[in-house]
Amino acid sequence: MNNRYSFTETISTGIALLLTKIFYKHARLIRRPIYIRGKSSLSFAKGFTTGHFCRFDLLGGKKKLLIIGLNCEIGDSVHIVAHERVIIGDNVLIASKVFISDTNHGSYSGNKPSSPKTPPNRRPLVTKPILIGNNVWIGENVCVLPGVTIGDGCIIGANSVVNKNIPDNCIAVGVPAKVIKEFNDKKKLWMN
Repeated sequence: MNNRYSFTETISTGIALLLTKIFYKHARLIRRPIYIRGKSSLSFAKGFTTGHFCRFDLLGGKKKLLIIGLNCEIGDSVHIVAHERVIIGDNVLIASKVFISDTNHGSYSGNKPSSPKTPPNRRPLVTKPILIGNNVWIGENVCVLPGVTIGDGCIIGANSVVNKNIPDNCIAVGVPAKVIKEFNDKKKLWMN
């Protein structure tokens, strides 16, 4: 792919690269603007890259709540909420406008569900950790909900809502996301 930057994009990227090397030494490139609430709870490995307008809402404190592996690339306007724990493996590619949250305003199953008569922002926060494996590609506008594990080698199609675990080496699409293909190691093919 041969992308060409305009003059102003080149200047903007150069400034972002300089600021990245000053403030985020191990990252490849952190594009501005970026919003990080609870920066002390963020951990990332070498090669981390973000697009413009990313937002990370972390509870803060000494415990690492958002852990990002090696060579992860996150697109523009990605929003990640981590109040319990979100772990993203190595070599993960996340497209733009993706929402990943381990937190819900209220509980909507079980014996004591939240009442619809209580305003959402007054319902107790309920958290469940999220694990995204290695070599995962998450498409544009995907929503990953609390308690989900996405296995190694998965592809999540654009506009999908992931509310259940996805096994290793699968392609999942839809609302809610369902597995449509699985990689067959013996045949080296994606199978229906």
